[in-house]
Amino acid sequence: MSASKILLAVLGFFVVLGLIIGLWAMGSYNGLVSRKQATDAQWAQVQNVYQRRADLIPNLVSTVAGAANFEKSTLTAVTEARASVGKVQLPAGSAPTDPNQLAAFDRAQGQLGSALSRLLVVSERYPELRATTNFRDLQAQLEGTENRISVERGRFNAAVQDYDTAIQRFPAMIIAGMFHFTARPYFTATPGAETAPKVDFGGKF
Repeated sequence: MSASKILLAVLGFFVVLGLIIGLWAMGSYNGLVSRKQATDAQWAQVQNVYQRRADLIPNLVSTVAGAANFEKSTLTAVTEARASVGKVQLPAGSAPTDPNQLAAFDRAQGQLGSALSRLLVVSERYPELRATTNFRDLQAQLEGTENRISVERGRFNAAVQDYDTAIQRFPAMIIAGMFHFTARPYFTATPGAETAPKVDFGGKF
């Protein structure tokens, strides 16, 4: 075999190898982008259901405040907890990458959930309040929202697990490092983070 043919064969080999590596790198990059987008989309869903809960609170507080002698400290706790949620600074348009930011968000939402639970416990002492259609409707909406929060948190954790696993696998971790794909934190502030705060709307306390 002549030297020119050997050279062409070697060049051909490297061209094919380069194409294979390029296709692999493109596929790995696109796969990581898709997983990252999935975590962002699921984070948006988490925020949506938390926002729905926040939007229900003014009507709930207004309805409860109309009950004679209702405990003002309980209403104040709910209002302050809702305000504290709005003070948590989170990145716009994407899921948090800082575990401390997510933990602060989770704590604030947990405090709001606890304050709402206390409000509903106290409302048991006011039969006339529980008899109103508006209050019952708000209870039902809140219960549905808490269930959706539980579901969306679980889905977010699943999306993050898929993404975090992908960026740590070899050889995809090479692409992840080159393009700065960083791990994202889970909801882990409380045991069983996917479980929403228990709200009993009709039982004895």
